[in-house]
Amino acid sequence: MQFLSIVIAMSDEMERARLADGLGRRSGFTVLRETTDLMQTYTIVEEKSPQVVLIDQDMASRPEFEVMHALFQALDIRWLVLAAPGRHRSADRVHSQRSDLFPVDAGTPIDQIAETILTVTRSRLRPLPPQLAQTQSLALKRDEKLVLIGASTGGVDALLSVLSGYPADGPATLIVQHTGRGFGASLANLLDRQCACKVKVAEDGEELRRGQILVAGGCSKHLQLDCGSTLRARLVDGQPRGGHMPSVDMLFESALPVARRCSAALLTGMGRDGAEGLLALRAAGATTLAQDAATSTVYGMPRAAAELGAAMSVLPLSSICQAILKSCDAPTSVETRERPRCS
Repeated sequence: MQFLSIVIAMSDEMERARLADGLGRRSGFTVLRETTDLMQTYTIVEEKSPQVVLIDQDMASRPEFEVMHALFQALDIRWLVLAAPGRHRSADRVHSQRSDLFPVDAGTPIDQIAETILTVTRSRLRPLPPQLAQTQSLALKRDEKLVLIGASTGGVDALLSVLSGYPADGPATLIVQHTGRGFGASLANLLDRQCACKVKVAEDGEELRRGQILVAGGCSKHLQLDCGSTLRARLVDGQPRGGHMPSVDMLFESALPVARRCSAALLTGMGRDGAEGLLALRAAGATTLAQDAATSTVYGMPRAAAELGAAMSVLPLSSICQAILKSCDAPTSVETRERPRCS
């Protein structure tokens, strides 16, 4: 007899016990493990590869879940998100954006949950594409363009969309993605599997190279650009900026001495981190872009940038990669049009 394997990720002890006991008693179901936090869930899902994970809405709303969910897409796991009363709309929005997330009311009878599990496991998801071939990265030439990207909520999917359009010798790129502590390396590995360029976690003192993308997320240092004779990534101690470590604003502002060589993009995310830095970059001669409201998971950071006049172009996600690559092909020149003033 085939069993449907389940992991229950729930911080509420009573609800977790109710689900584990009820589903564990049903014929054809086996509860592999119960978990109480995302790091434990990540470890168990990686080890056990369950068919279904029941996860509470609080866990599914955290930025690190976005990384974890994307990492496990290829395993064809179904995620049932249990939403507390009053949070149904939020759960419905999550489901509308991801075809393998299914909202369920917390407290739903076991029989109904079991039927939902049977329903959602009858179809198969399309697997992720195989890893792309990569070429060796190349040292930057004098005045060669570079790219700076900031993202938060919804940023994993947005980054996959943008970076998957890079050629193998794509522009040197630095990225700050807000995510939970300890998920930075997993994010870099996920992006690396789907991109023709090499994607890796940024290391202090590392030289920027064409064909290489450096990512900072979930770490306790700010990613900044060292604008010496050789452009290098720097990981700098300090206090959180606007509650964020690393901060997009800190990255953008560090690149002001070479702004005319920069193309900077602010993608989906909550809050306003990166908006002031993008404005400063535009004033200094950089090409600046922001994601539009229609394609943003949360139209916070790019909205703040648009309202400040920081973005030269506000674009749908599908157009951002091409805009970045086009700007990097353009020669570096003195900006002649009037620029916005930084506050």
